[in-house]
Amino acid sequence: MTRKLVRGPVGAAILSLAAVTIAASPGCKGRIGGGGAAPGAAGPSPGSSAGTAGASVAGGAGTGGAVATADGGVVPLVTSACVSAPPNPGRSPLRRLNLSEYAATVKDLLGVDTTVTNTFPPDQLLATQGAGFTNNADALVVTALLANAYMTAAEQFATAAVMDLSSLLPCDQTKVGEDACAQQFIADFGRRAFRRTLSADEKTQYFNLYTTGKTGAAFADGISLALEGFLQSPSFLYRVEKGAPASPTDEVAPVTSFEMATRLSYFLWGTTPDKTLLDVAEADQLQTPDQISAQVTRLMGDPRAHDAVTKFHTEWLNLAVIPTLDKDKALFPEWTPAIALDLFNEAETFVDKTFWGDAKSDAFFASSGSYANAELATFYGLPAPSGAGFQPVSFDPTQRRGLLTMGGILAANAKENQTSPVLRGKFVREQLLCQTLPPPPANLVIMPPQVTPGTTTRQRFAMHETQALCASCHTLMDGMGVGFENYDPLGRWRTTDQGLPIDASGTIVGTADLNGMFDGVVDLAGKFAQSEEARQCLVTQWFRFANGRAEVADDACTLQRLYQGFEDSAHDMRDLVTKLAVSDAFRYRSMKGGGQ
Repeated sequence: MTRKLVRGPVGAAILSLAAVTIAASPGCKGRIGGGGAAPGAAGPSPGSSAGTAGASVAGGAGTGGAVATADGGVVPLVTSACVSAPPNPGRSPLRRLNLSEYAATVKDLLGVDTTVTNTFPPDQLLATQGAGFTNNADALVVTALLANAYMTAAEQFATAAVMDLSSLLPCDQTKVGEDACAQQFIADFGRRAFRRTLSADEKTQYFNLYTTGKTGAAFADGISLALEGFLQSPSFLYRVEKGAPASPTDEVAPVTSFEMATRLSYFLWGTTPDKTLLDVAEADQLQTPDQISAQVTRLMGDPRAHDAVTKFHTEWLNLAVIPTLDKDKALFPEWTPAIALDLFNEAETFVDKTFWGDAKSDAFFASSGSYANAELATFYGLPAPSGAGFQPVSFDPTQRRGLLTMGGILAANAKENQTSPVLRGKFVREQLLCQTLPPPPANLVIMPPQVTPGTTTRQRFAMHETQALCASCHTLMDGMGVGFENYDPLGRWRTTDQGLPIDASGTIVGTADLNGMFDGVVDLAGKFAQSEEARQCLVTQWFRFANGRAEVADDACTLQRLYQGFEDSAHDMRDLVTKLAVSDAFRYRSMKGGGQ
């Protein structure tokens, strides 16, 4: 098949957007240690229409909490003020499809092999608070290298797709005529690819591409070139939104039904809307909370929702690093890639079963059960479960409870040859309490204390709190992290360290409702199961994932309503998903400054 590529206008359209970036504000961007430290978790969130550099949330509904902005300001969360407050959705940045969304979308549209996307430049995470999700708009820029990858992939996908024209086209060109069939294809595929109805001008543009590709060649060449154009268009690669303002001066506007369909589908499925969702959008039936909730229920009943929910938990808890972990072979010959993968699968199975089963956030911290196969059960010192694959197992409730004692998470937040109170405390502060830790002093060389015979990890790390430059941060991290010392660098239970008894007591400071002493992680997990601050952090993390950005001061009322709704539902995570979809931040977009 002779190919006649017209790359200029299409490629230029992408490259013109390659410079579109949402610059991160200056602030705390330091990272502590390596190993399994969660990426992109510390620092203020970028930009806000209120002129702040970002916001972090403490306290909340029923506790007299506030949104503390990065410039030192405070926005109080006053229930009475938020009850009648008009919609204030915060920033509405332009969002590129991340690589997993892009691959899933192409797969759904064309049914072709998308493994070539594994060679694309990886999505980068900003080292700022709230950027720990790969759908964060501020990190999803297009470089020239990525634009070229899009162009090459579009050619490959189009070539593969037209090999089976009968499956690709909505018509039979031998019966209705090639040009008429091409027009039907452009209207039908364009609606699916752009997630909205094409304008008359767009239909003409893509028909002209088809005509150019067909001239001197074949019908399939014309369809292929039109496909390449669709797959390289900003309307495909980006989730372009304009909203539906009632007047040009409106600072806030509801998103259109097509834009809502896109928001829902990428939030709950991680891919493009299906025909049902597009049909509902075309009928403009995605405007009211009831209309939106009905579609949330439908989408949550689809297996693809399991994948999206798992992705949220995997990125929130930084589970993806577990299979890549390496440990000191001389000290831990039992650590293998197979065990690392089993620990990863255990964590993903646990969060999936908890979310879709109990659905209460408390179970994340209160459960003494998990899931293991025969090999992982042996690793943990448990009897092999009956049945193949991952089956329910029960731990000694005095040794393990929920996420805080999960082997993979503990191993990820440890070093190759020793535990790390710093990494474990940092993980809890940033991921489970949504706290922003200050950066380490400039030019400080960060090295963990060397393992020395006859001294425990607790003793070696005690020096942090005696050094003035380190004490303020390490009191926050180490004071909590030393309570994890009953778990070795692989995440297994132990009672001694270097032959000495372990002191697993810890001290928590700097929180709203967790301050005080605790004795071991099982005790700590019980406190987290009852903590409103921990629940609010979970809501905040879901907010970031659903909206593809960090929270800002304008989101104060939205967050307060979500916090209160989560309490009213007895901490039901599936109910939270619905409440997110009908929240101001999700239903509306800011038109101020272009909404960016």
